[in-house]
Amino acid sequence: MSATPAASDAVDAIVAAWRRERPDLDPRPMGVVGRVSRLSRVLDKELKEFFAGHGLEFWEFDVLATLRRSGAPYELSAGALLKSAMVTSGAITNRVDRLEAKGLLERVRDPADRRGVRVRLTDTGLELIDRLLPLHLANEERMLAALSQDDREALMALLRTLAVGLGDTTLG
Repeated sequence: MSATPAASDAVDAIVAAWRRERPDLDPRPMGVVGRVSRLSRVLDKELKEFFAGHGLEFWEFDVLATLRRSGAPYELSAGALLKSAMVTSGAITNRVDRLEAKGLLERVRDPADRRGVRVRLTDTGLELIDRLLPLHLANEERMLAALSQDDREALMALLRTLAVGLGDTTLG
């Protein structure tokens, strides 16, 4: 971990105020939860701006990336896509409709189930996600520039431990 102390942030002021106002309580959990919550909003804003610069919403990238990382032929059942997206079935239908209208994915019949539908990247969608992924990773690298590689590894391990402790162990 980095030996250099970090500058104060907004959460430090909140924790200090609670220490002053309620010295009988330990506000340190706010230091973790508050920072994770605030960072989530900051990162969401950064990602929204990045994807907007490429004519996409973050959720659009997420659906395309989910299909891309599924491997060739870059398709999933609607149910599998729904689990991965962690949204309602109505929301996933809306998302698929919108991406289909943009020509980035298509619905195809499931050969194993005549009633089933699979969602597949089109060539245009595959080209877009393959072009955008390296740019997205470079943007995330930029956002993490304040952390050394060792700090990043330690943070990933700590966040993984917290996620597992809270039961977040599977997609969907």
